[in-house]
Amino acid sequence: MSYLAPSEFVTKMVDAGESKIFMSTRDTIIRAYMAGAILTLAAWFAVTINVNTGQPLIGALLFPVGFVMLYLLGFDLLTGVFVLSPLALIDKRPGVTLGGVLRNWGLVFIGNFAGAFTVAFMMAFVTTFGFTQPPDKVGTAIGIIGESRTLGYAAHGAAGMATLFMRGMLCNWMVSTGVVGAMISTSVSGKVIAMWMPILVFFYMVFEHSVVNMFLFPSGLLLGAKFSILDYLIWNEIPTVLGNLVGGLAFTGMTLYTTHVMTLPKRQADKAAKPRVAA
Repeated sequence: MSYLAPSEFVTKMVDAGESKIFMSTRDTIIRAYMAGAILTLAAWFAVTINVNTGQPLIGALLFPVGFVMLYLLGFDLLTGVFVLSPLALIDKRPGVTLGGVLRNWGLVFIGNFAGAFTVAFMMAFVTTFGFTQPPDKVGTAIGIIGESRTLGYAAHGAAGMATLFMRGMLCNWMVSTGVVGAMISTSVSGKVIAMWMPILVFFYMVFEHSVVNMFLFPSGLLLGAKFSILDYLIWNEIPTVLGNLVGGLAFTGMTLYTTHVMTLPKRQADKAAKPRVAA
């Protein structure tokens, strides 16, 4: 598997964050567009499996194929740059500014949304034969997901919003761990295994991923689901983005950086303590 020590792969995380901040606008958007398209195609694939088999675990087991492909190809998700880009700022890399971090986030958001919406349109077109008939069972299922995960949260008011935010946190705890997984090995098989595990957890547990939702909810709207664009933004996308940011940075980025880069000196043995004598 060619495993790298934590101090090595955390340095790679900081290097990656710095590289993404200084990447050109064109390359940032292209890589984000393709990441959004590939991940959401995998989401469509997983929902199709769930509908056809009635076994959500099978869909969750196979959904990570999209995540693995996009990261092996060097593409970028918003959930990943939420963790990597700030580390370059915290590490005080030359030329890295808060404005550069925010620019990176904004461009990746735009690219991810464009890619996800492209797949959403294709899915809606395919499942309705060019919008000439009602959606098939997969399209219907995707529309129901959009309703339950907007109006369903809204029905619980503040508690629903807090639940949505926390699911976003939990999601990017796992997804950003998958991003790190791509860096802990120098072999393809090692990277795939390390990425696959946390993505399986996030998808099966139905946590809220901002980029996957850029596909699910516009798809539902295109197929006539009974919720509005405002419902989607207020009762899913915006709180999910914020939860993804907090969860990924707090549970993955900062914990790894703090303990493996800003490591405190080890405690010294108590010299006054008497050595133990074997009986």
